[in-house]
Amino acid sequence: MKRILVLCAISFALAACTQPSNTNQNANKTEGSGDAAFKATHDKYVVEFLRRNPQVNTYLGGAGLDPSLKEVDGTLRDYSTAALEAEDRWLADSQKAFEAIDATSLSPSRRIDREVAIAQINFQLHQHQVRKYQERALDTYTVDPFRSISFYRQGMTGAETGSDIYGTPEEWALVIKRLQAVPRYLQTAQDQLQAGVKSGNTPDWRMLKRDGLDTATANAEYFEKKLPEEAAKNIAAGAQRDELLKQLNEASKAAATAYRGLHDFVAKTFFDDAGAKNAHDGVKAEFRNDHFAMGTGEYNWALQNNLRMDKTAAQLYEEAWPIVQATQQEMIKVAGEIAAKRNIKAANPEETAKAVLEELSKEYPKTDAEEVNWYKEAGVRLVDYARKTGLFDVPPDYKLDVVETPPPLRASIDGAAYYPAPPFKNSGVGRFYVTTSGNNDQAILKEANRAALADLAAHEGFPGHDWHYKVMTQNRENIAGVRWLTPGAVEDSSSMWEDSVAAEGWALYSEALMAEPQPGAPDGFYTPEEHLYQLQGKLYRDLRVRVDTGIHTGLMSYDEAVDLFSQVRDFLPGSCSIAGLSEAKRASCNSSERAIFRYSKWPTQAITYRLGKDQIFALRKEAAGLLGDKFSAKAFHVLFMKQGTIPSGYFHDELLRQLR
Repeated sequence: MKRILVLCAISFALAACTQPSNTNQNANKTEGSGDAAFKATHDKYVVEFLRRNPQVNTYLGGAGLDPSLKEVDGTLRDYSTAALEAEDRWLADSQKAFEAIDATSLSPSRRIDREVAIAQINFQLHQHQVRKYQERALDTYTVDPFRSISFYRQGMTGAETGSDIYGTPEEWALVIKRLQAVPRYLQTAQDQLQAGVKSGNTPDWRMLKRDGLDTATANAEYFEKKLPEEAAKNIAAGAQRDELLKQLNEASKAAATAYRGLHDFVAKTFFDDAGAKNAHDGVKAEFRNDHFAMGTGEYNWALQNNLRMDKTAAQLYEEAWPIVQATQQEMIKVAGEIAAKRNIKAANPEETAKAVLEELSKEYPKTDAEEVNWYKEAGVRLVDYARKTGLFDVPPDYKLDVVETPPPLRASIDGAAYYPAPPFKNSGVGRFYVTTSGNNDQAILKEANRAALADLAAHEGFPGHDWHYKVMTQNRENIAGVRWLTPGAVEDSSSMWEDSVAAEGWALYSEALMAEPQPGAPDGFYTPEEHLYQLQGKLYRDLRVRVDTGIHTGLMSYDEAVDLFSQVRDFLPGSCSIAGLSEAKRASCNSSERAIFRYSKWPTQAITYRLGKDQIFALRKEAAGLLGDKFSAKAFHVLFMKQGTIPSGYFHDELLRQLR
C-alpha cells in the first residue's frame, strides 16, 4: 500500500503536483533520502500497534492494510500486567528506532509522520507507567468488547448495502471468537481494578455507578438477548448457518454471564448498597471522593504531547470566558430578531432568549422514531444545499446512515455521535448514532426540537464527520498509517484524543461553515431559528474549554460545572441541586449533568472542538492571504481533510509551504 503523503498544489487548484526541489543546507543527507528507511520502521510500527490494539484494528479495518491482521478481529486487547510489560518493551524499542532516523533526511511529510509516531509512543508509555491508567479504566473495560464487535459488524461484507443479511461465514466466525474472549478479558479487568484498589488508583464514583453497574448490566442484556436476535436476522441461509448461530448463542450467553460477574465485582468491591437511589450514598466511604480530576501537570503534559498545543490549562481557562460571553451576545441578538418576528416579549434580552428557546421547544418530535427521521431529513437538506451552492462536490450515490444509539453506548453518547466505516477496507458503513430518550420521554424529546437538529446533523453527518471520513477514506493511500491511529482507545477515558482535534475541529467548523453566506444563499444554510441553535452549539463548545480545564485542574467543582452549563447554555439561572425545579430547568440540568459526566471521564477531549475549529479558520485565513484571488475554499477543504486525523499543529507550516 502506498502511504507516502504527497499533497501539492499549483494555484491551489490541486491540478498538478511537483516535489519541492530545495535542499536543507544544514543536513548531511538529501531531503527525502531517508524516506525508505523510515517507511520500513513506520509500517512495522503501525502493523504491530494494530495487532496489540484489536479494537483500533477493527475500527480502521486493519486487515485491509495487512492481511496478517485479519485474525486480530477475533480477539480483544490483553490488559494483563505481563502483556503490558511486553508492550512497553516493544514501544521503547520502537521509540529508539524512530529517534535514530535523522529527521533532516526525511521529506516534509515523513518528518511529520515521525513526530506523530514519537508522540503516540510517549503517550502510551506515560499511560501505562506514570498514570497506570489500566488500574482504573472501568469505562474502557465495559465498552471495549461491545464496540469491538459493533465496529466489526459495521465493516462486514455487505453491511454498507443496508440489507438485513450481511457477513460471510468466516466473518461471523471471528465475531464468535471475539465473544469467546470476553470472559477472560473481563477477568483481567477485575484483576487490574483490584490492583487499583490496593494502590489507591480507583475510578470516580460516578463511573463506578454508570459504567460499572449500569453499562455492565446493559451489556449483559445486549449479549444475552439482542445480539443473538440480530444475528439470526443477519446470518445468511446456508450449510453453516445453524452451527454459527449455535456457537454465537453459547458465546453470547457466556459474555452476558461475564458482564454480570463484573457488575457483581464492582458492587461488592466499591459499594455498601449498589441499589441506593443516590449512588453517592451507596458507595463505600473510601471511594466517595471525586477521582476524575487529571491535575494541572498531567493536563499540561497532555496538551503539549497529545494535542500539540503550546498553551497551558490556566491560559485556556482564562481565555475561554470572554469567548463564551461574546457567543452569548450573538445568541441574544439572533433571539431578539426571532422574537420580533414572532411577537415574543420579555423583560430583558436574556429573558427574551430564554423565551424564544422555550417557544421553539414546542415543536419537538413526539416519539424517538420521529426524532431519528428528522435527523435524516436534515441530512438530505444539507447535501442538497452543498450541491446547489457548489460548496462541495458531492457524488450522486452519497448516503448518510442514521440509526438509534444501541443501549451499551448510551452512557457515552449524549445526543449524537458518528463512527466511520473502517477506512482501510473496501466494505462497511459509517453510522450516525442518535441517542433518543429511550422511552419517548417528552422532557428529553423537547431538547431535540426541529430547529435544534440542523447544526448537529451538519456536525455528525454532512459536511461534518461522515463527509470528512469519506473524503479521507477515498484518499487513504496518500495518508500515512500512523495518522489514522487512535492510541489508548477509539473513544473512552483511555484515549489519547490526538485525532479529536482534527475530527471534532472539522465537525464544529462544518457547523459554522453552514452559517456563512454562499452563492445564491446570502444567509447561509440555516433558518434564523436553526442559526440560533447553531450558536447555542457554538456556545457550549466554547464553554467546554472553561469547564474541562476547570474541573480537571481543580478550578471548578463538578456541581459548579453542571450549574454553569445549565445557566449559560440554556439561559436558565439557579442551581440544579435545589428542589422544585421547573420542567425546563430539570431537563436542562439533566442534560448538563450528562455532559459534565462525559467531560469528567475524558480530560482534554472536550476542548478539541473549539480549539480545532479555531485552528482551521486561522489556517484558512492564512491560506487566503497567501493566495489572494487564487484561493479556493473548496480546494482548501479537500487539502485539509487529506492530512488525516492529526492536530493541524503538525502540518500547519507544511500546508502553507505547499501553497507557496
